[in-house]
Amino acid sequence: MAEPADLDTPPAQVPTETIHQDEPDNETTPNDDNALVQQQSETTVTTTDADGTQKKMKKIIRRKRRPARPQVDPATIKSEPPPQTGTVFNIWYNKWSGGDREDKYLSKTAAPSRCNIVKDSGYTRADKVPGSFFCLFFARGVCPKGYECEYLHRLPTLHDLFNPNVDCFNRDKFSDYRDDMGGVGTFMRQNRTLYIGRIHVTDDIEEVVSRHFAEWGQIDRIRVLTSRGVAFVTYTNEANAQFAKEAMAHQSLDHSEILNVRWATVDPNPLAQKREARRLEEQAAEAVRRALPAEFVAELEGRDPEAKKRKKIEGSYGLQGYEPPDEVWFARAKELEAAEELEAPDQPLMLEGAASLAAQDGTGSGGGIFSSSTVAALRGLNGGNVTTKPAPQASGPLVAYGSDDDSD
Repeated sequence: MAEPADLDTPPAQVPTETIHQDEPDNETTPNDDNALVQQQSETTVTTTDADGTQKKMKKIIRRKRRPARPQVDPATIKSEPPPQTGTVFNIWYNKWSGGDREDKYLSKTAAPSRCNIVKDSGYTRADKVPGSFFCLFFARGVCPKGYECEYLHRLPTLHDLFNPNVDCFNRDKFSDYRDDMGGVGTFMRQNRTLYIGRIHVTDDIEEVVSRHFAEWGQIDRIRVLTSRGVAFVTYTNEANAQFAKEAMAHQSLDHSEILNVRWATVDPNPLAQKREARRLEEQAAEAVRRALPAEFVAELEGRDPEAKKRKKIEGSYGLQGYEPPDEVWFARAKELEAAEELEAPDQPLMLEGAASLAAQDGTGSGGGIFSSSTVAALRGLNGGNVTTKPAPQASGPLVAYGSDDDSD
């Protein structure tokens, strides 16, 4: 009979190494070029050897990105004309036009589906094309194409930049809002705030609104009017506000209400206007900061030690312990730069010194138009037959100007 194994003896430890592990996705991966796109994550695992020493093992896991799934069955899609919301039907765009306000009965109809970001998002054909737009039907939860869609099936981020004349779904904006503050919006103002009406009034209405609308992006602030069942949600990114407007239109929260989602008007509160102006200034400063070199930005912001030392020495005007403000230092720096530009290097400042220097070098002109070195060179070439005429010397207190007039 075989001898039983000793349970007190620990098993031999496997040497620690970096493990590259490819884990297939649970869903079926289509035969597409996008299937090669992978996500990499790193985890650190601590193991203990037989002698009690701990070793850290770095485990790299590469997972293939999940393809976007169809939100609805393509067989259930029916090509029916949209309900009448205007006076003229445009056959090219397959929609009604001429009406500036949505039908009040249509706005009280619940949406047929809702987007589930956790399950529905994934890669599509648009991930291979830089600058692609987001799928409008994906935001509404009714896209039947899945990974074959030509638009993005994910949430917008801060790195997704679009032309101000279009929204994140590539729909053209207009010069002004509609009368009911619905539709795409305007390109005259960057609007990140949504108006949500017809909310079921409860004690935890602010928590409910925050939980449902936080699915579509980072929220800057929320203001709730509990007595009226109205909320104002401001997102950090404008594209997330556009996505949330389409995703939550005609949806419900924790009850069976049908939300009325519109663009919010300009907040008349002076504090809100100052806050928005400050945000725009910070955004512009960040754009300028990214465009300039890092050394120049560090000097402007006072983070360069050499610039601090130079400011302390050159801007103190010889006063010990004096630290000039930025305005005085910039003026002083301009004065120093102007002095350096106006200074002429290696030039004598006195006429007597220049004359004595010329006499020492033997390059005096001797009163003629040619220098002595030039005259000596010409004499050497022509056998010494070159003569120079000295310049006429002025006699008397008056100097003649060489005029042709006889009255000189």
